[in-house]
Amino acid sequence: MKIFISGGTGFVGGHVQKELLDRGHRLMLLVHRRSDRLLPGIEQVEGDVTRPETFAGRVSGCDAVINLVGIIREFPSRGVTFQRLHMEGTKNMVDAAQQAGIGRYLQMSALGVREGAVSAYQRSKYQAEQYVRKSGLDFTIFRPSIIFGPKDDFINKLAGMIRNLPVVPVIGDGTYRLQPIAADDVARCFAMALEMPETIGKTFELCGPTRISYNELLDTISRVTGKANPTKIHNPLGLVKLVVPLFQNIPAFPITMDQLLMLIEDNICDGAWRDTFRFEPQDLEEGIRRYLQ
Repeated sequence: MKIFISGGTGFVGGHVQKELLDRGHRLMLLVHRRSDRLLPGIEQVEGDVTRPETFAGRVSGCDAVINLVGIIREFPSRGVTFQRLHMEGTKNMVDAAQQAGIGRYLQMSALGVREGAVSAYQRSKYQAEQYVRKSGLDFTIFRPSIIFGPKDDFINKLAGMIRNLPVVPVIGDGTYRLQPIAADDVARCFAMALEMPETIGKTFELCGPTRISYNELLDTISRVTGKANPTKIHNPLGLVKLVVPLFQNIPAFPITMDQLLMLIEDNICDGAWRDTFRFEPQDLEEGIRRYLQ
């Protein structure tokens, strides 16, 4: 297949690129600027997902479209908003696929996405999902939990705190649960879906085999990095909710209210996706050990 991909230059995108190339597919990647650092055999299209005139005409001749675009933090002064990137970007990708006569479409969403969700991030992703569902395309939507891998932001950031700080701050009681999944496993699901007609019209929640609290995650990372269990300072949730809105617009501030609300909400799933894709996902501790040591 020849596959057009947006959002393919990010952390997960790199894993999706490799998986698809390993399976013999040809890739056309939407990029802001051309790069000589991409894997061999990838055609590059300079453009922006929010400006369909920069790429829509190049989608013709492809067999499938994959949209991986996603941001976790808004910068409205730069025009970087959830609505613009998630909803409008998805609309532009869906419309381009329709205009080019391409039926197969894969969409990256996120676990916890739903109508009336707690965060603007989740609500914009849900709106994007709805546009995909109403498009008439042969779609598959993936909703992964937190994704880990060598270049991830979340696990690596926590590991840096554990290595460098005498104490590790924890929001609230730290009992909220996560179920991280490996980037390689997410990429494998995307690639396999292209070969599996039974995934058409379906939404899959992706999570790993390890359901773990935030406190336990910190202990696991500590163990992997050879540190003693970190001393945790639990910050009262009510106080954090008062402080974060005051500073969240400062780029260097580590968390926004959207991120806070999603963090303290359980981010887990039942693992039913394995009934369709039939492979065992990577164990969390074994997976992060490969790149944190």
